[in-house]
Amino acid sequence: MYTVGGLFSGIGGIELGFEQAGFKIEWSNEVDKYCIETYKKNHKHKIYSESITDLDFKKIKPVDVLVGGFPCQAFSVAGYRKGFKDERGNLFFQICRAIEELRTKPKVLMLENVKNLTGHDKGKTAKVIVNSLRELGYSVFWNVFNTSVHTDIPQNRERTFIICFRGEKDWDFDPNKNTMSSKFNSFLPLKKSPKKKHIKEVLENKEVDEKFYYKQNFYAYDKIKDVIKSKNTVYQWRRVYVRENKSGECPTLTANMGTGGHNVPLILDDLGIRKLTPKECLNFQGYPKSFSFPDKMPNTQRYKQAGNSVTVKLINRLANIIKDCL
Repeated sequence: MYTVGGLFSGIGGIELGFEQAGFKIEWSNEVDKYCIETYKKNHKHKIYSESITDLDFKKIKPVDVLVGGFPCQAFSVAGYRKGFKDERGNLFFQICRAIEELRTKPKVLMLENVKNLTGHDKGKTAKVIVNSLRELGYSVFWNVFNTSVHTDIPQNRERTFIICFRGEKDWDFDPNKNTMSSKFNSFLPLKKSPKKKHIKEVLENKEVDEKFYYKQNFYAYDKIKDVIKSKNTVYQWRRVYVRENKSGECPTLTANMGTGGHNVPLILDDLGIRKLTPKECLNFQGYPKSFSFPDKMPNTQRYKQAGNSVTVKLINRLANIIKDCL
């Protein structure tokens, strides 16, 4: 059984997708105390709660696959010119350090980030990332996949995935093409999902607490009431106006959904206008019904964790392809 280690794990969506594909999760790393509570409630494997900068990877068990949804930071001009070994402060370079320090380099890397990582800092960020990973001996595949296109879940969520294979940085020059990289390349472009669920299939079928409903005392109630008319649509409150998603999808879930009402997806049901519940947000991320938040977890944290997470079904699909390549 192939093994996985996770960095910047959040509530473990990437690990869960790999676990569903038959991988064994050896360990994960996360520093957010609320995420760790949710993580421990739903996962049984080891989680390191220190900052990644404090981890000694020489003492941590090597894994076949290293995964992580790392924060996007700009690279200093000085660090960029000197190469990644001189810029350890950037968290991406902590991943590079992990790869170097683990007693055996992972066979595969899978890193996840926002769609616009490609253009971040005028393209310099992407260039540094690709060059750094190739310097470590990996082939680098850089793709943007969308939850609503590549799974049956109706959430418009485009994310960058960087998938790399050890010792194959020049795989495309191999005349035999008998490599993990060439196998992975044969799956690209990733085929579209043949079907997509209706949003009502993703919503909870039980009674929803009234605290999720917007009442007439909401400062913009008249504005949202005039726009939100359909029970087959997910809307979104954008501070001063309502955005209607006309493609039958949920708009991209975000980390700030639980703060001040901004970006919260809204629906109309038989009892009125309400926000998606945190559990429904997990549903729109493809989490199984068995996944749950700790009872005393604040709703602001539940929304943040769901919005910051990944779509488990998309991870599972990629994990199965990676297993095939291995």
